[in-house]
Amino acid sequence: MRTSTDNGSRLAPVGPRLPKHEITGLAGTSFKHQHLQAILADDACGGFFEIHAENYMGAGGPPHAALARIRQDFPVSLHGVCMSIGGPQPLDKAHLGRFKALVDRYEPALVSEHLAWSTHETTFYNDLLPLPYTEATVARVSDHIDEVQDAIGRRLLLENPSTYVTFQDSTMSETAFVRELVKRTGCSLLLDINNVFVSATNQNYSALAYLSDFPLEHVGEIHLAGHAEQQDDEGDLLLIDSHDGPVADAVWKLYDIVIARVGAIPTLIEWDSAIPDWPVLKREATAAQTILDAYGQRISREKIRVRA
Repeated sequence: MRTSTDNGSRLAPVGPRLPKHEITGLAGTSFKHQHLQAILADDACGGFFEIHAENYMGAGGPPHAALARIRQDFPVSLHGVCMSIGGPQPLDKAHLGRFKALVDRYEPALVSEHLAWSTHETTFYNDLLPLPYTEATVARVSDHIDEVQDAIGRRLLLENPSTYVTFQDSTMSETAFVRELVKRTGCSLLLDINNVFVSATNQNYSALAYLSDFPLEHVGEIHLAGHAEQQDDEGDLLLIDSHDGPVADAVWKLYDIVIARVGAIPTLIEWDSAIPDWPVLKREATAAQTILDAYGQRISREKIRVRA
């Protein structure tokens, strides 16, 4: 493992240590600034909030003021979008330094990034692009994960991608690739169930088979989101991981199956465009919380029966 010494950041430490909040078994939502006052006025608001790291890499201003207020009362999950962990070139040390500064400043309960790439030399793409699943890619991505984990001083959760193409050069499945990354780096996983459904539909394989082969024992967080239906050039169904609507029924069914297998894993509702009013977003999180709570009650009853 390598250690980064160039933190590349002007962010000041937050001051006294922040409150510790329990996140096990909770459902949360993406934090949107327009919801701040509604959240603070909601006496029944629980769970946690996820932020995209790149939205908070300035030194201060309204974004940090809003996040600091939320962090006083709720756990947060820090989700990176632009680290380009799957990319062919070295990680951007300045970006990694700013990422580390956010981890230090807000002490998030969970820290995650994507199994994808989005930069090439001096070009930056708006999409999270897939990568070939080969031994060479495993080695490079493992080095990048090690570098991030060394820099932030904690375990990183890596998210499975939504895919629209596959590579002929791939020599292993996505699940085997992810399992090898966990083995080499000790990272944890963020299982995005909507991404599984989108990829399985687009690539014509079974989402259930994928989940059966996924190393669920290493999952530390789950993402749920909405997707959009389109058609490709040949008129076939094409799903887009759009994050602009409610979670689809098929994704809820997969989520219920996963929770029954692995337990009450912290679950995040992503909704990043066409953002609704707070009660709509909260309703999605409440639906996930209901499933998490039902599983917890079922486990408690089983433990009582065993003791009896």
